[in-house]
Amino acid sequence: MNTHLLKMLNRLSQVALLALCWFLPSQLASAETAYKRIPTQYIAALGDKTLNSGTGAENWGLWAVDPGPRGVKLRDYETLVGVEGSVAPAGWRFDGGEWWLEEHGLLMEKPVFPIPAGKYVVSGAREVTAVLTIHPKGADGTQKWELDQGASLYDVTHLRCRAARYTPESANSCSPAKAQVASIPVPPGEAMPVVSGCKAEDFQVLIVIGVVEGS
Repeated sequence: MNTHLLKMLNRLSQVALLALCWFLPSQLASAETAYKRIPTQYIAALGDKTLNSGTGAENWGLWAVDPGPRGVKLRDYETLVGVEGSVAPAGWRFDGGEWWLEEHGLLMEKPVFPIPAGKYVVSGAREVTAVLTIHPKGADGTQKWELDQGASLYDVTHLRCRAARYTPESANSCSPAKAQVASIPVPPGEAMPVVSGCKAEDFQVLIVIGVVEGS
């Protein structure tokens, strides 16, 4: 088998892996509440997966555009976004003070924080689809969230998708160039790679397939 064909097959396998995560699965269960379908979005959530409701949604973010296909491979970091403020081929700007990585080693644009208040129809591309209510920010600066139908955060987490935010630890330099490529891809359920000089926060990923109108 020639080298060119091997490279093509390797690229196709990488695309297939991404399709398991950041592209919307063709079949999702229907929520009982009537809703307006929208182009797929993704929520980056923090919290106890066993809970049905809680606070802390002010720390959740929203990708209004699918970030996976717009990502930059770690090995291309220095040539494509290695300078602070550089713009990736997809048009997003790299921020060395807060950068995002997914489980196949793609650097992604950061989501918008905080997630806007509203009612989102979310799924983990498994058995459960539910309405996630993000309440307006309270006087204390916190935002409450809750899921209907008794769903837990785990039920609507897309387990194949992983995302972590990396920020500098104290005065250290936090660079994607220090990421351990050998630890990628990251299996479902395992922590994202440790990067020297960085603080890592693992986020759960929820697929947004619609919104409840009038919310």
